[in-house]
Amino acid sequence: MVLQPNFSDDRSSGLSWEDMGVGAPTIIGFARLCSNVLARGNVSPDDLSVEARALLFAARDRGVIEIKASNNAFDAIDRFLAVYVEVDPDAGLVFKRKVDPARTIRFLDAFRELCGAGLVFHHLYREFSLTSDGFQAAASIERKDVEDALSFASTLDRHEW
Repeated sequence: MVLQPNFSDDRSSGLSWEDMGVGAPTIIGFARLCSNVLARGNVSPDDLSVEARALLFAARDRGVIEIKASNNAFDAIDRFLAVYVEVDPDAGLVFKRKVDPARTIRFLDAFRELCGAGLVFHHLYREFSLTSDGFQAAASIERKDVEDALSFASTLDRHEW
């Protein structure tokens, strides 16, 4: 089977093969979800998963979240899109582990929950932030309630980010 280098259906409108290699369709989907929620109004954040609440808690101070992947990693799991949260100007958390792909995906799905609840804005490319409602929801979460989910994350310094 040969894949065409450019796609022309409605869902990918103009995405190149290179765009596919950096997760553009998924990131575009997250951005559209954020935009749609802004237009329609919020979905209730009351029923967020523990992973979604952990992401909010991690982002409570800076509010910066990125969706990133490494398209040249050897291991398939290392090429998965993952959620990165900036915890201070020089460090962040990545919610991805090669040994636990199912939970890695649960955190990506938790990010989708945050988008759907109107708790996240899309800014540029892979960059997102908490909304005012997101900061407010994050402030109401206690560490003890999300400690296990937070322990899944790995800490990165700015040079690894």
